[in-house]
Amino acid sequence: MLLLTTTRDALLAPLQSVAGIVEKRHTLPILSNVLIEKRGDQLTLLATDIEIQIRTTTAGHIGGEDASITVAARKLQDILRALPPAGDVNVTLDDKRLTVKAGRSRFALQTLPAADYPRMNLPDGDATRFTVSQKTFKRQLAQVAYAMAQQDIRYYLNGLLLIVAGNELRMVATDGHRLAFASSPLESELPRTEVILPRKTVMELARQLSDSEDPLEVILAGNQIVFRFGPIELVSKLIDGKFPDYERVIPQNHPKMLTFERAPLLATLSRVAILTNDKFRGVRLVLGDGTLKIASTNAEQEEAQEELEVDYHGDPLDIGFNVTYLLDVLNNVAEDKIEWRFNDGNSSALVTLPGNDTFKYVVMPMRI
Repeated sequence: MLLLTTTRDALLAPLQSVAGIVEKRHTLPILSNVLIEKRGDQLTLLATDIEIQIRTTTAGHIGGEDASITVAARKLQDILRALPPAGDVNVTLDDKRLTVKAGRSRFALQTLPAADYPRMNLPDGDATRFTVSQKTFKRQLAQVAYAMAQQDIRYYLNGLLLIVAGNELRMVATDGHRLAFASSPLESELPRTEVILPRKTVMELARQLSDSEDPLEVILAGNQIVFRFGPIELVSKLIDGKFPDYERVIPQNHPKMLTFERAPLLATLSRVAILTNDKFRGVRLVLGDGTLKIASTNAEQEEAQEELEVDYHGDPLDIGFNVTYLLDVLNNVAEDKIEWRFNDGNSSALVTLPGNDTFKYVVMPMRI
């Protein structure tokens, strides 16, 4: 039975949109599959890992009969990638096997019934809805996502706090050693809502959203969140937990302030980081009259040191940081200049943007 005739890229592009969340190894074999539904000239692909579900629909596929089936997502993706981009691809379904033909190439894949494929129900009832540009949301994610924890026992830190408050959208992430905050305006007034997005959802959005003014619709309802953009619909469960009070963590009146060009500071820290201890990654900052020295040492007694001229004439300061935490913020903030505020060698430092209250980054010091 012929399912469809199409080009390689017309099938590969939507498959890549959904296959990113498919786990290589899963207790349920069917979760390694992608659900393919053909209705007329429309093709719908859906993948899920029970916590996240992504669906995309494309049109313009020629001929074939209507059918629904599931097939191994990674295998199908690898096959399509390996085929030459020119020429038609024929997909047929016979006796529970999906066959992909292109030129003289032929691949037969095992399938599992579409009826057995688990689907997440879309939230209904009361919901908070708003629309922002994909570019705005993606940029805001980039400003905070790197501060998420990775495998913390405090599971709520392995995600990102999203807050809708009036006409403001806030995002916060922390791993207990540093905290990133970013906000952007919303066009409408909305009731205050706080949710925690899972790390995997955040990373998938960062991968899929475009740097364009195209709309992103966000729907918050119950323990789920829905993102709709272009032909893609992403549904995710939310993390159930109490996020730390981030406002208490952000310092208010640090007296020592420096303004840096981001790129030179990033280059300096990258060089000094080469000779840090592999485990602790510590760098030492010594601030004096008109100068900032940045130094590192390691277990082999090797050392690196650089000196920057700075506009500073206050009390001296000697403080240590994990250089990875400093490089992360400098790599993910797009502005040319940053402001760095300090109190003393035992207090957290605050990174902000000049004349801009929509971004804050707090980093705890470390003993060196």
